[in-house]
Amino acid sequence: MAVSPVAALNSKLSLPSGKQQQSKFTGQSVRAIPIRILTVGKNRSQGVQLIVDEYMKKLRNYCSVDDVRIKSNPKNARDVVAQIEHEDIAVMSLIRPDEWVVMLDERGHDVGSDQMASLIGDSGNKGASSLLFCIGGPYGHGRQLRERANVSVKLSSLVLNHEIALVVLIEQLYRGWTILKGQKYHH
Repeated sequence: MAVSPVAALNSKLSLPSGKQQQSKFTGQSVRAIPIRILTVGKNRSQGVQLIVDEYMKKLRNYCSVDDVRIKSNPKNARDVVAQIEHEDIAVMSLIRPDEWVVMLDERGHDVGSDQMASLIGDSGNKGASSLLFCIGGPYGHGRQLRERANVSVKLSSLVLNHEIALVVLIEQLYRGWTILKGQKYHH
């Protein structure tokens, strides 16, 4: 029986429970592949954009990072299924063939900060051209993205709107890099 890429990565992300552990990458070189964050949603509030800009600046000390936005419901469909389909097509048109795709989803694999750091480190050492994180629109992700994603991750057991999910994600990416580099985390 073949193991799906998602199941394979999920099993690699499992860390023993207990106290915070040192990253498996401490003292090793981690390839800093570019990170792209793709968000489906409406315009951001000024407060959220300020936080995003602050963490983007911090993240750029470790790797290049791009903030890509897609308007939710790009064709103004009245039907939810059609809306998800149109967003799915727009997202898929932006995914590169050699990208490692992380779909953020409330039903995804529950990861902590150390596992997020491992995901960043592992993807950089797997030959991917870049690491793409996808934050869905108000009704979630479409079928094509679900099939294309290399792994599905949840940021919280709570359902988060796209703005809050983005803030949590970008903070965790910065935290992940500080873990990978064995550095003290600065707020």
